[in-house]
Order: sequence, then structure tokens, then C-alpha cells
Amino acid sequence: MRFGEAAESYVDHLAHVRRLSPRTVRAYRGDLADVVAATGDPVLTDVDVHALREWLWESVQRGHSASTLARRAAAVRGFFAWSVEMGLVEVDPSARLVTPKRGRTLPRVATADGVSDLLDDVRDAARDGDPVLLRDSALLEVLYGTAIRVSELCALDRDAIDDDRRTLRVVGKGDKERMVPFGAPASAALEAYLVRGRPVLHARGDGAPVAAVFLGTRGARIGPRAVYDVVARRLGPVIGASVGPHALRHSAATHLLDGGADLRTVQELLGHASLATTQIYTHVSSERLAATYRLAHPRA
Repeated sequence: MRFGEAAESYVDHLAHVRRLSPRTVRAYRGDLADVVAATGDPVLTDVDVHALREWLWESVQRGHSASTLARRAAAVRGFFAWSVEMGLVEVDPSARLVTPKRGRTLPRVATADGVSDLLDDVRDAARDGDPVLLRDSALLEVLYGTAIRVSELCALDRDAIDDDRRTLRVVGKGDKERMVPFGAPASAALEAYLVRGRPVLHARGDGAPVAAVFLGTRGARIGPRAVYDVVARRLGPVIGASVGPHALRHSAATHLLDGGADLRTVQELLGHASLATTQIYTHVSSERLAATYRLAHPRA
């Protein structure tokens, strides 16, 4: 079997068996297509670590960032691990492939007071019953109150809300389902939107039933781009930079740890497969503590 044919089979495996997100699948397909083209699409068993190193070095020469190089190497290592498992090759040529270590970039987070003021302002603006403002208020409260991903918010259906228990049933990466709690402010904003805002937005559509909780201005399920625009417009001035929905997730996770939440609990809430992914927020909390100390302590 040739390298390219095997790579396409692996990408299909990622999409249909492991059910990774379309964005991740596209990235891996592009990375593997690039290495196939660079190596001339040889027979898979002829690929060796020297060819892979040459490809990675060419990526360095093209100016790719350390994070991109790490992702490309991860794509190749994942592919060859799968190839060994499927019996396509006996030896994994990527096992000795070394990539530059990525520098740790701490996520941007807003202060708890800043987020609280933002949510209060949007809630007050929605009091006149504007359906879009009611939606935006509920959307922002849910994103911050649950720390779910934007893709999870867009996929949220009406039957996923348990009003009595104040929980959402969320389907995350790899089709993993989890229950996420939300507080009284999010509950009130959701109720106001579902009763007064959503019916108006739905009426702007074609009349077909829509299971989605959050709708766009034309009555269909809201998309990630629209959510990004809402968050960027509202949260950007609070943080002082261009940010998207993930900034609310970062902020919520950091504020939970600042408030004394257990790291394992935050991991479960965020739906992280690895605790190492969640630990970035302990560094954010430490940075905030150090910054506060430097500003407040007379001997800092």
C-alpha cells in the first residue's frame, strides 16, 4: 500500500471511528497530504525516519511555528501508530521523530468583576424584550456559567436542559457526553430567552421545527461564527484584546480555581481528557496571584 492511500484510510478512521471534529480532521488531512507530497508518495513500508526528518526540516525552513510543527509531528506519529496497529508496517519510523518544544502561552482571562459587570450590562439591555439581546444574555451566561466549548453550545438542544437540576447534557470531543451544572443567573437568563426571545427568532425562519436552544437571527441553529461575534463584541473591551468564546471558558476555569475548586472537578467540568490540559489554569492563577502581590504588597 502506498503512503497516500494509507493516509486517506487513517483520516477516514479519525472522522468516522474516533469521530474527531471536522476542523481537527482537516488539519490532519492537510499535514499528512503535505508529508506524502514531500516524500513522493512511496510504498508505506519504504518510509523511514530520515525522510520524515527531512520533511519536518523543510517545514522549519518554510517558517512554520513551533506549535504547527508539533501538530504535524503528532499527525505523523498518530498515523504510524495506527499503521502498526493495523499491520500495515512492522516498525514505526516516526518513533524517533523529535520536534521543537512549544512555548507555553497563558490564555487571556477577564477578571471576575469584569465578567460580572459585562453580564449585568447585557441582562439590563435585554429587559426591553429584544429577542437578540435576550439570546445574547442567555448565551453569555451559559458560556461563562458552564465553561462549555462554543461547539458544544451551538449543538445544544432543548431536551438537553434539566431545569430542575440546573444541568446541561453536553456532547463534547469524541462524542463523550457529560452533565454540566449551571447557576441561578444562567437559569434566569435561559428562561427569559426561551419564553420571550426564542419564539420570536424561530418565527423568522421557515417554520420548520428546530431543536436547537440558541438560534440565529434567521431562526436556524446558531453557528460558531455568530457566537464568536457576540463574545468578541462584548468581551473584547473587558479584556482589552480581540477574543472569542474560548476566553469565557478560560475565565470560568481560572475563576473556579481562584475560588478553591479542585483541579479534578474542573477537569470533569471542562471535559478534558487529560489533567495536564487543565493544569494550564493553575499557572494562570499563579500568575494572577503574583501580579496582585506585586501591586499590593509594600515590600514586593
